[in-house]
Amino acid sequence: MAYAIAESDAANAPRASEGEDTYVKEMYLKGTKYYLYVHSYLHYGLLAARAEILKISEDSSNPCILAGYHGSYKYGVVEYKASSSPAGASMEECRRLAFNALKINQTCTHMKCTFGGVWNGGGGDGQKHLFVASFFFDRAAEANFVKASDPVVKVQPHNFAEAAKHACETKFSDAKAVYEHVEDNNLPYLCMDLVYQYTLLVDGFGLEPYQDITLVKKVKYGNNLVEAAWPLGSAIEAISSLK
Repeated sequence: MAYAIAESDAANAPRASEGEDTYVKEMYLKGTKYYLYVHSYLHYGLLAARAEILKISEDSSNPCILAGYHGSYKYGVVEYKASSSPAGASMEECRRLAFNALKINQTCTHMKCTFGGVWNGGGGDGQKHLFVASFFFDRAAEANFVKASDPVVKVQPHNFAEAAKHACETKFSDAKAVYEHVEDNNLPYLCMDLVYQYTLLVDGFGLEPYQDITLVKKVKYGNNLVEAAWPLGSAIEAISSLK
């Protein structure tokens, strides 16, 4: 999560926990100084979050797994049981697991927190105009509520909830026919992924379900489209240090 905040908010930013980067970075872009709130949520990228959700159910069945799938999920060197509940996937039960995995109710020692006790930067206009990339775009395209060919598209968090409801009602045996663009190793987790993304946006980051957000796959630069990924951000940061 990264967005510009006021200088006064930057001055009052709390200290980050030991071992973590500071919450605020100063950047110069085109001659203008910005105070940028930045926080990287380790363990909560999409693939890592699957492991966090599966940890909660431990060796029992998991309501986020598509009905009929029984297997395992490996993240890093750890392997987790990934087996559907006898009743199949349940969006409501899966959402409860995602909520707990995010530690939404963890004590907040700052004025405002996102989840896990992390300062949210104070909110404001910067957080009201979000550009969301990576797996958010990919899953939206695979769930068929945006076109994969569109480099930028407006959606709302509730679109992920609607897509999740449909995915959670789908049996694993039928999933490939319904979601033909999803890779086979991701199919069992489609309900989980979409539920997690909705929960992260609404409960984790505090967005309104019907708030506009912008999904970004590529950014236009001149006559070209550039992938909206970390190398682009790293390049911008390197250039911004040249005053």
